[in-house]
Amino acid sequence: QVQLVESGGGLVQAGGSLRLSCAASGRTFSAYAMGWFRQAPGKERELVAGVQWMVGSTYYADSVRGRFTISRDNAKNTVFLQMNSLKPEDTAVYSCAAAREYITTWISGPYDYWGQGTQVTVSS
Repeated sequence: QVQLVESGGGLVQAGGSLRLSCAASGRTFSAYAMGWFRQAPGKERELVAGVQWMVGSTYYADSVRGRFTISRDNAKNTVFLQMNSLKPEDTAVYSCAAAREYITTWISGPYDYWGQGTQVTVSS
């Protein structure tokens, strides 16, 4: 069984930075792509960033482009989300997801594995 565990969330003031980590565990792990999603109260879950595991091509939502950076450490089976210039509207639960096979679209995947999420709160 593949497990994804997020960490690095917390409370930060507007303009600050956080770095989220998502570690994949299991005897073996293989993924075509991984993505970071977020969901704020009363809003739909949205994809904020994605990365193709092997080649490293990336996707960013317009709302975070230029502020967030997704990266991965293949040796450690870990994907990161560096979040800079944080805004109160970035407040949400952030979850990572992994797709075993080719994805049709970044947003829909399909994604086969999901983490439990980590809370990010940005104060004014």
